[in-house]
Order: sequence, then structure tokens, then C-alpha cells
Amino acid sequence: MATQRTISPRHRLRNGVVTLSHRIGLPFGPMHLLTVPGRKSGAPRTTPVAPVVVDGTYYLLQAYPGADWVKNARAAGRGTLTRGRRSWAVRLTELPEPERGPVLREFPVQNPRGVGAFVRNGLVRSGTPDGFAEAADRCPVFRATPADGS
Repeated sequence: MATQRTISPRHRLRNGVVTLSHRIGLPFGPMHLLTVPGRKSGAPRTTPVAPVVVDGTYYLLQAYPGADWVKNARAAGRGTLTRGRRSWAVRLTELPEPERGPVLREFPVQNPRGVGAFVRNGLVRSGTPDGFAEAADRCPVFRATPADGS
């Protein structure tokens, strides 16, 4: 079963590079930046995420058990998604377990390079769509809808 893991120095560096590239307007791959207010301080906290898009709706998945962005998203229920120099405010709604499977199933199809993190962290047993769907009880999924209702 998945346990809380801290992010490695290598991944911290990678996240810094992804964040910097977005801030100077050079996004790459499926990566976006998610900024949510900290649950204790209220200060903005930014982390790279790889959204899954299903029927035009963005979904965010937790790849690291116990990730702070998940705790902050639960507390705030809102955030900002950024891709390059474009940002938009979003409402963040956590999906109940029965609704997570179809979204989780799409992750390895849309982002095969991101599968390794889920396997290494014990969230999924295999990197297949079925393996991801089986992780609905271990992997929080958030629907990110435009905050302005559009």
C-alpha cells in the first residue's frame, strides 16, 4: 500500500526547472503549474502537474502519496492552472472513488512518461489503464473547472 514519500532532491530540481520554464513562457510536455493557497499560511504554493483531459475537462491526479498540493486543494477548493504565460482560476473538486476509475484509466494513455512515478510510489501495481483504474481507492483525483463558470 502507498505510504507518504518525500520528494527526492532530483525531483525537486526537476520541479524547479519546470516551474522556471513556465514562468518565462516555455512550457513543455503535458506539464502545467498548479498554484493553491497553503492551508495554514494562505501563501501561494506552486507545483507542476500533468492534467488528464477527458471530454474537455481537466483532472489532476496525485502521483506522490501525502502530497501537500492535495491537502491544500482539499482545504482551499480553488487554485490557478498555468501553462506558459497563460493562467486561469479553477475550482478544485475531489472526485469520489467510484468516479475516479475512468479518469485514472486515461493517465497512462495521455502521459506514458509519467507512469513511472505512480508505480515507484506504490499507487498503481502496473502502468496499464486497468492498473490505474484499480488505484481509485489510493489516488485522489480533482476536477479543475473554470472558476468563472465558463
